[in-house]
Formats: sequence, C-alpha cells, structure tokens
Amino acid sequence: MKRKFFGTDGIRGRTNQGMMTAGLAMRVAQAAGSYFRQNSGSHRVVIGKDTRLSGYMMESALVAGFTSVGVDVIQTGPLPTPAISLLTREMRADLGVMISASHNLFEDNGIKLFGPDGFKLSDHDELAIEKLIESEPQLAAPMDIGRARRIDDAAGRYIHSVKQSIDPDINLQGLKVVVDCANGAAYKVAPTVIWELGAQVVTLGVDPNGTNINANVGATAVGNLQKRVLDEGADIGIALDGDADRLIVIDEKGQIIDGDQVMGLIATRMHDQGELRGKGIVSTVMSNLGLERYLKNIGLTLERADVGDRYVIEKMRAGNYNVGGEQSGHIILLDSSRTGDGTIAALKILSHLVRTGKPASEILNLFQPVPQILKNVSFKGETPLKKNNVRSLIAGAEKELSGNGRLLVRESGTEPVIRVMAEGDSTKEIEDTVDRICEALEGQ
Repeated sequence: MKRKFFGTDGIRGRTNQGMMTAGLAMRVAQAAGSYFRQNSGSHRVVIGKDTRLSGYMMESALVAGFTSVGVDVIQTGPLPTPAISLLTREMRADLGVMISASHNLFEDNGIKLFGPDGFKLSDHDELAIEKLIESEPQLAAPMDIGRARRIDDAAGRYIHSVKQSIDPDINLQGLKVVVDCANGAAYKVAPTVIWELGAQVVTLGVDPNGTNINANVGATAVGNLQKRVLDEGADIGIALDGDADRLIVIDEKGQIIDGDQVMGLIATRMHDQGELRGKGIVSTVMSNLGLERYLKNIGLTLERADVGDRYVIEKMRAGNYNVGGEQSGHIILLDSSRTGDGTIAALKILSHLVRTGKPASEILNLFQPVPQILKNVSFKGETPLKKNNVRSLIAGAEKELSGNGRLLVRESGTEPVIRVMAEGDSTKEIEDTVDRICEALEGQ
C-alpha cells in the first residue's frame, strides 16, 4: 500500500504549504496518540525538536493533538534525534516525536516518530496511523485530557549516555577538534560532550536563530569547516546535520571523510576487538563499491538495504548486526543507540585517534572509493520508471556494468525526483550510463 503522508524518514515538507501545517501536526498527534493508547497501557509521549523557527508552531500543535486524546506530553526543547529515542525508552513513554527536517533548510520541517523501544516506527505502524489521520479522532472526556510538562535535565541525561558509549579510560586531552553543529539541535550538547572528555573544542554553527539551521554549515555544507580546521591547525573536524543523527568528518588536511570510511574504520576496530556482530555491517545501496571490496578483503560482508536509516536498522536487527549506516553519514551503533547518532560516531573516531596516535588522514582512508556519479531527474505526474522503454534501458545498462560496477535507479521517498547512480572502475563508462538513463527519463 502506497503511503500518503510518511516518506522514508517520517513526514517532511515545506512549512505551511502542502502537508506540513499545524493542522496536520495536530491530526498526526491525535492519530498516533489514539493508536498507541489502543496498543499499550501507558499514555505518555516525549517531544523534542531542532532549532528551526517553525518548531514552536509544530510543537504546540502536537501538544494540543496528543493531550486532546488523553496522552500526557513531556517536552524536552531542542535536542538531537537520538536523544529523543533514548528518552522515550528511559521515561517509559509509548511514543517519541522529533520535530525536524534533518539536513533541510529552515523553511522545511518534519515529524519523526519512535516507538516505546526507541526504534523508528515500522511500515505497519505508519500505515495504521495514516488511516487514523483521515478519520475523526475520539477526543478524551474533559477530566481525561492529557497534561503537558517540560523537563529541565534532558540535555544532561543525553550527555551522560553519550559519554558511556566509549571506554572509560579515554581522555581526549591533546586533541584540537572543530565541532560544527549546523546551528541545529546539538548546538549545546555536542561541544559539551567533547569538551568534558578533555579535548580543546573550537565551535562552528552554534548560534541558532531559527532561520540559519544547515545554512552554509553542517554535514551537507562543510566548506567553512574545512577552512576552519586548516586555519586552526586542528586534528580533526566533525560536522553534524540539523538534528545531529548524521556525521561527516574533515581530516587535518581538510579532506572530506564520508560515512563509508567512518563505517569501515569502526567495523575494523570492533572486528579486531571481537566486538563486531553479524560478520559484517549493513549499509544502503548507495554505499561505495570500494567499501564492499575493502570489507571482503578483511573477511567481512556488506549487506545492503534500501535507502533510509530505518531500513538499515531493520536489516541489522534481523541479522544481529551491531554496525550499520549510510554513506551520507548516518552511523548506527546498536550497542549504544537505537538510531543514527553523529556525536557517538564522532567519539568512536576520536577514541581511535587517541589510541593510535595517528593522524585522521591516515586512519580514515582505509580504501580508495571507485568513481561514483549521482544525478537527479525531476518529474511530474506518474513516475517514468513504469515506462517499458525506460525499464528496458535500465536492465540493459545493469547487464553492461555487471562485474565491473553497479547501477542504481530509484525514486526518492521524499520528493518527486528519480536518483540515477552508477559506479565502477571506468569513469567514462559510468558517465555515459548515467547520461543515457537521465536523457531517457527527461524525455518521458
């Protein structure tokens, strides 16, 4: 069944346009609250948000929706997405909500939902909630309306939990770290964690004003961080996105280190220490072929999942893996968190810098990525991927690359865009392949 509201990572869109309105937020809260009241004995939800201006509006609408159907609300204020996952479990809530559009600019917003176990909701739960969104809610009697309260120690709880993810003897003293928080949800907690562990911290993107989240800062815009690392003579730079579930690293030379290299390093270290489960890791179809070849050479496997960190997590749980993630920087370490956590992943890298005494450029360049090209094609109406001539062209291109590369053509889960990605040992071959398919898609 095609979902109307939920995409690959909750509900997301332009604020006050289309679906992402206060009215929809209230209906989502009423639907989710009613659904979980039917399926659990508790009636409590934890709500967090990032720093975008519309967060106040969306938060108020969600509080109104949940309390109207008899669910109590705990508000945390701005905190990373993984903190909401953690607090949902710790506070025995039956639902967690993060108000964020992740790496998008401030004009967008979104709603991410977590179950009582701290994991993002399954397709089954989302479809059930979608049905309730479009039906009339069963409002609570006046005496049963939910209560709302804010908690003041949410950030401290999260900081303590994050610090427990690394060995207790780790001291970051002597490291100079530039921390870019994207003017987002981690603007206080991430620099605090790293400073408390002993590092000299230089901050970037820690002055949110409601409209500057992800604006020329953070994991999707690392130019300023690269310059700052070089200017400061820092050992490393770490960039989080707006809700801090994503990490991109800059080494001491100013080079960008993506999620594939980060996963490779963490998996290697855990494998050497006998801590890696599943005999490999889980990533998405977008991870570079170079990572797959590297893991194979050290006796590990790369299991691929659909794009979206919740699909990675589903495969991790099914196969008992404890390391997974995405090339874009979602790093999922199930021994420490139930979702991607950029700060925890950063601490793993910083710990390895301390243990080895080697520079970031050495430990974070484990393999040479094969050439990879990605292009996006916008469309209107029905997806052109259903056209026979397009399907035939894609099948032929896949056969041509077989053995020397990969082709991936998929429709975005959040916008009317088709993503065409090819990778292989021959740059010219994959360029020609991507261009041919894009031309065919544009001609439909």
